[in-house]
Amino acid sequence: MKLLLDFLPLILFFATFKYAEAHKDWAAAFATEHFGFMVSGGKVGTEEAAVLLATLVVMVATLTQALLLKLRGKKIDLMLWISLALVVVLGGATIWFHNETFIKWKPTGLYWGMALVFWGSAQFFKKNLIQKMLGAELELPTFVWQNLNRAWVLFFATLGIANLYVAYNFTTSTWADFKVFGVTGLILVFTVAQGVYLSRHLPEPPAEDKADEKPTAQEAQGPQA
Repeated sequence: MKLLLDFLPLILFFATFKYAEAHKDWAAAFATEHFGFMVSGGKVGTEEAAVLLATLVVMVATLTQALLLKLRGKKIDLMLWISLALVVVLGGATIWFHNETFIKWKPTGLYWGMALVFWGSAQFFKKNLIQKMLGAELELPTFVWQNLNRAWVLFFATLGIANLYVAYNFTTSTWADFKVFGVTGLILVFTVAQGVYLSRHLPEPPAEDKADEKPTAQEAQGPQA
């Protein structure tokens, strides 16, 4: 349920954008009629309607996501707070100025914000956030936790650069595809690579457990005739 809630704004953004892009005239008329008061000039063009409607949807979805967590007494994690602030500011600017560039910067702002948080916590407060999140479940050497933290900082920083590269060198439609499928794929690959790295440094099981797993000589020989 939580996983679905986390990805809901992204899914709604993508679905709204693709539908509106396929029905440009309808999208422009709908956006102008219902949301024209939110944009400068009061009119939405056919080439900008899709991203404006998708931006509006993701703003509402992210706000709803945070509100539901609050009402249920759940903690709103740092990434959601950063995402909420960015989507309100940059999403609002995208709608008002008819300029998709603002919302295209939102993922980069989120990724770089998280990279800064992970780096700053370790650098200035001597707190390893990765260890804080996973330390209760995994017993690892200190240098491994430090390497993991550096890896997440580098990964988030790289994602931010990749988002800007796609945003400025490809169409908005391609950027939307990358935002959903490209980033998700990169996160999956990074997570698998991280799992492989962790497996090399996990402590060996206790010797007595290993002994228990070994078959006796009679068991190794199999049943006797």
